[in-house]
Amino acid sequence: MLADSTADSTPPAFELPTSAADVSSTTRQAASWLDDNWQSWLASGLRIVFIVVLALVLRAAVRKLIDKLIARMARPAEDEAELGVIGGLLANSGVVNTERRQQRSEAIGSVLRSVSSFTILGTAALMVLSALGVNLAPLLASAGVAGVAIGFGARNLVTDFLSGVFMIMEDQYGVGDEIDTGVATGTVLEVGLRVTKLRGAGGEIWYIRNGEVKRIANMSQGWGTATVDVQVGYKEDLAQVEALILETADQLSKETPYDELVWGRVKVLGVESVAADSVLLRVEARCTPGKAPQVSRALRMRLKAAFDQAGVKLKEETAAAAAAPAAPVAEVLPPSVLADPTSARSLAAKPIPAQASE
Repeated sequence: MLADSTADSTPPAFELPTSAADVSSTTRQAASWLDDNWQSWLASGLRIVFIVVLALVLRAAVRKLIDKLIARMARPAEDEAELGVIGGLLANSGVVNTERRQQRSEAIGSVLRSVSSFTILGTAALMVLSALGVNLAPLLASAGVAGVAIGFGARNLVTDFLSGVFMIMEDQYGVGDEIDTGVATGTVLEVGLRVTKLRGAGGEIWYIRNGEVKRIANMSQGWGTATVDVQVGYKEDLAQVEALILETADQLSKETPYDELVWGRVKVLGVESVAADSVLLRVEARCTPGKAPQVSRALRMRLKAAFDQAGVKLKEETAAAAAAPAAPVAEVLPPSVLADPTSARSLAAKPIPAQASE
């Protein structure tokens, strides 16, 4: 009987002793049970402590590595190739400003830290429960059902989060970009994993969920187009006008700061429309993204000055009879009326017709 209870790892059921012999027997059973199981308890405890310490150390090391990587990605580099494959996530066809680079790197770092922490700590928790002898099969099944229910209820939140991650990874837009999301248009102030913040043309701030954005038009990537419509008189020599436009635009593109804003030669696309007294020419210039209005205004001002100097008319004068000057009062009114002050004042208030020219 004593050997069977000793071999069993489960704690024995103790009953209140009724005699000294029972007390001695119960004491021996308890001591034997503790003696047989303290080693397994100590091993399980050390295993749990080792798992927890290892998980914390690994998590700290991974987070430190991610922080160094993100700091390197956020640092402006002369050559994007030196950032490596992961650094290519921050590469852009144009110039990446510091604020945009820093925000993108912080967002990517936040995602990497969250994923690494969840993976490491979740695995450590499962290993601790396994060391305690907990059956993980029912627990994992319950967690799976709960995860499906939570995911179904928070599907919009998950959609926003995943959309934000891909927007940041693919560099669809960043801080300072002028974008059109379909529901709002403005300048990007902040790009988050769930919400994008825009400032509209009137100063209003738009908060747009990333999952609601179906299409994005980024007016700040690649290049912009400055379009200027030039109106000249109908009788003007269009070849001479075109040469004057190209010369003026060429001079503008060599001046600061337009030497960096204007990309390539300005083109005269041709006649856009013809009226009875004027001809409309369309001029197009490829420029830095977001700088098209500035280039267009400068080009209009220079063309106006050049047209004035060259004597180019913007519109032909129509044939109309010029109004004759009004005749003096003394030549129209008789002397008898001028002598009477009352009549003179009453007639002065009325318009005096001009004399017909002979």
